[in-house]
Order: sequence, then structure tokens, then C-alpha cells
Amino acid sequence: MRSIPKRILVSLMTLFLVSILCFLIFSVIRGDPASIAGGIGVSSEQLQVLREQMGLNKNVLVRYFDWVLNFLKGNPGTSYSFRGEEISSLIAQRLPVSAALALLSICFILIISFAVSVFTVKKEGNITDNIVNFLNAAGISTPGFFMGLLFIFIFGFTFKFFIPGEFIEFRESPLRFFGCLFFPALAIAVPNSAVLIKFLRSSIFLELKSDYVKTARCKGAGSNYILFHHVLKNACLPAVTILGMIIAEVFSGSVIIEQVFSIPGIGRLLIAAISSRDYPLIQALMVYIAFIVIAANMLADIAIMIIDPRIKQSRKIR
Repeated sequence: MRSIPKRILVSLMTLFLVSILCFLIFSVIRGDPASIAGGIGVSSEQLQVLREQMGLNKNVLVRYFDWVLNFLKGNPGTSYSFRGEEISSLIAQRLPVSAALALLSICFILIISFAVSVFTVKKEGNITDNIVNFLNAAGISTPGFFMGLLFIFIFGFTFKFFIPGEFIEFRESPLRFFGCLFFPALAIAVPNSAVLIKFLRSSIFLELKSDYVKTARCKGAGSNYILFHHVLKNACLPAVTILGMIIAEVFSGSVIIEQVFSIPGIGRLLIAAISSRDYPLIQALMVYIAFIVIAANMLADIAIMIIDPRIKQSRKIR
């Protein structure tokens, strides 16, 4: 278990480096934040007051540590484009929507991936398997935003299953809230499921050639028993690492999907911040997305270390 604290430390160091890069990029970028915050027609005296209030007259190193300390306290600053509203409040308003979209997408990914992988293993080599392989290759090569536009055209405009651009708050109707997230979550899930299916199928086929499977068959165990009680357990271990990367992709990749389906989540907030050059809000959202990506990969690595004793043993030998 010594590797787990080491992995956590590496993740924290990575997040620390990301925060430095985020801060430095927006410190050297062209454009005065005080001028952006003051708007058109701000006088030089007002500009000087704003620079002092925003701490822009301080050293870059001092400003960075002030920003980090405030970030850790839950106060990453105020937004320029949202009339000085607290960034923490803006994120808190939109985070539940993005989290619900991501969790629904992950559920779809797990259901689709395991169902298709197990089904096609039993149909290896026939026409069904070839069709699934073709669709899987198409899913991997199709970007999520294009899948979203395709769903809007087919299920929104053609079959009228939903109204494109409509969004219902959870407090108004929980059922309609998740109904609004169904097709966006599916658009995120389909390309990511295709990736997981590819790795999971390969892992299952590799395990089916193992000696323990041959031994189980010689003892009279059925194909379904071997698959569900032995093979899947071992085949899922390599897929956990891929799943960690996919979860990170789901949280970061939902930025475009939220824009395509007009979902008021973190993604649309980031696009709005970039459009209005709201640097403090962009910095906070970039650190948030980086935290999700790093945490997802860290948890996947830790899960592998806990589940598979062979990895822990190999680390001890090294």
C-alpha cells in the first residue's frame, strides 16, 4: 500500500504545476484585467484604483500565492463578465448539472460497454460480430459533438423525442430534468463506449486463451459460468485504467456537448468566460477540469493496486 500515498503525492504535485501554468499564462497574456473589469470608458484614476483592489500592483509570485490561498479557502475571486459575482457561486450553480450529465454518461458507458462486449464474445466470427466491430470503429472515429448534432437532427427535429435547446431545472421536474440530459449523455457515451468495448473485448479474448480457462473446461464447467465467474473478473482489470481515462474525458469533454445542447453547466460557463475574456473565471474552471482529470486517473490507478495483488507484488520486487 506504500504506492498509494506516493500516487496521491504525484497527483497533488501535478495539480500544483497545472495551477502555476494557468496563473502564469493569464499573467503574461496581452490585455489588462483591470481594463476588462472596468469596461469601456473607465478613467485612468478608476483604473488605478481597480488595479490596487485586484492586487495587480503586487509581484507575480505574491499574486500567485494569494490566489492559491483564496482558492483553497473556496474563494477563487470574482467574475468580470457576471457583474462581480463570486466565481464559487457561479460554479456551485452549474456544477450539479454537469455532475448529473457526467454520471448519467458514465452509467451509459458501463451498461453499453459490458453488454456489447459480453454479447459479441459469444458471437465471435459471425455476421453479428462483424457488424458490431464496424459500428464500434465508427463510434471511435466519431467526435462527441458530431454525435450530438446527429442526435438533435434525428431524435429532435425528425422524430420529435425532445425539443432542441429546452432545459428543465431539477427542482421543477426531476424526471424532465434527466429527460433533457438523456440524449446529451448518450452523445458523450457512444464514442467513449466504443473505446472501452475495444479494450474489454481484447482483454476477454486474451483471458479465454488462459490455462485456467482450459482447466475449468476440462472439469466440465459451462461457458457462461467460466465467462461470468472467472474471465470477466480478470478481464476488467486492464479496463479499469481505460475507464479512469474515459471518466476524465467525460468531465472535460462535456464542455462542447453542453454548448451543442444548450445545457447550463460548467462547459457553457467556460465558453462564456472565454468569449468575454473573463480571466479569473477561466483560471478557476481550468483548475477544476484539471482536478477532475487528475483525480479520475489517480483513483483508477489506486483501484488497480487494491484489486490486483499482482501489481502490488511486482512493485515490491522492484
